[in-house]
Amino acid sequence: MSKITQVKARQILDSRGNPTLEVEVSTEKTHAIASVPSGASTGMNEMLELRDGGNSFHGKGVTKAVANVLKICKKIKGLNVFDQEMIDKLMLKLDSTSNKSRLGANSMLGVSLAVCRAAALEKNSFVYPYIASLFENKKVCLPVPMFNIISGGQHASNNLEIQEYMLVPHKAKSFSEALQIGSEVYHELKKLLIERFGKCEVNVGDEGGFAPRLNCVEEPFDFILEAVNNLGYSKKVGLALDCAASNFYRKGKYYLEGQEHTSSELIDYYVDLTKNYPLISIEDPFFEEDFDSFASLNKKIGKKVMVVGDDLTVSNPKRIQKAIVNDSCNCLLLKPNQIGTLTETFESARLAMHNKWNVIVSHRSGETNDNFIADLSVGLGCGWIKAGAPCRGERLAKYNQLLRIEHNMGKKAKFSK
Repeated sequence: MSKITQVKARQILDSRGNPTLEVEVSTEKTHAIASVPSGASTGMNEMLELRDGGNSFHGKGVTKAVANVLKICKKIKGLNVFDQEMIDKLMLKLDSTSNKSRLGANSMLGVSLAVCRAAALEKNSFVYPYIASLFENKKVCLPVPMFNIISGGQHASNNLEIQEYMLVPHKAKSFSEALQIGSEVYHELKKLLIERFGKCEVNVGDEGGFAPRLNCVEEPFDFILEAVNNLGYSKKVGLALDCAASNFYRKGKYYLEGQEHTSSELIDYYVDLTKNYPLISIEDPFFEEDFDSFASLNKKIGKKVMVVGDDLTVSNPKRIQKAIVNDSCNCLLLKPNQIGTLTETFESARLAMHNKWNVIVSHRSGETNDNFIADLSVGLGCGWIKAGAPCRGERLAKYNQLLRIEHNMGKKAKFSK
């Protein structure tokens, strides 16, 4: 047993320059720090991220969340740092709301992650084996990275309605090779965009993807595949989309490229995309309450393509269960800050895996240099991670941590493919 001796919190800035929360947990032997990300494209059913309101930082300050961590400290000080589930459940009881509106999901997650990291440090280990022990997983593996290399939607200031175009080196031999492929394709794509549009068109979005002024949904695919083919990687990669379709949904219709579409028309369009391009994953293809359209698409393409719930499921076991009953998805996007504690994150992952879904551990668009999700993806053994482009420090913090883990594992390192 090792007791928690202190819990501190402070307001820091995330990758967009907005305030977020950092929590420090000390024990009798060590201390650990964790910080909390924030999304731009958020599902309306996510747990509450507590902000201050008012004029400071345009209302986005988190001093109330900092104060709430101090309240949590009074309850968990002196507890065993290895009692992760008990500590998380104590916070849930202290909050006692359905959406974590009393303490804030950001306050609770910061504490939850810092406690986990402190416990791992007590064992003088990486975080991933400790996560694996908590999750009772004996098959850890390095995940396949899903690189957002062209951005649109809420993550960029261009005209693309689709939020993310991803490169997925799912047939690489190792994580390090997958990262190399991602980096090389990213730079080849940059060269192609400069040749076509000039240097002004390689500005990047929140997640490091390029944000060229393209208008056609399919044009980014063509640029990415040209870059892939130039480098000879066509047999090692697939493509993925995060549609974030709630952002182009209005009054029962979807609007792409200035044209109105019904759900059934959009289903047909996605099916055609999977025939014309090497798509292996489509995330949030419909409005976040449209379980039926998700199910219709899943029925048509689900045997070959991951139909991913993000805004639909918001890492919440209740919504995941509804999607399971409706057969709406075959893959869960797992974001710890959507649900608020590590224990609940485990519950969501376990539910999805038990029903033979894939699970993708994911970052948020407003990130920090915290690399916890890298260890989480390995410890869960889920096989997939989405952490942005191979660009920007807060994105590379995750990918470089995975390189360290791979190096640490040596010959025992297994790559999910």
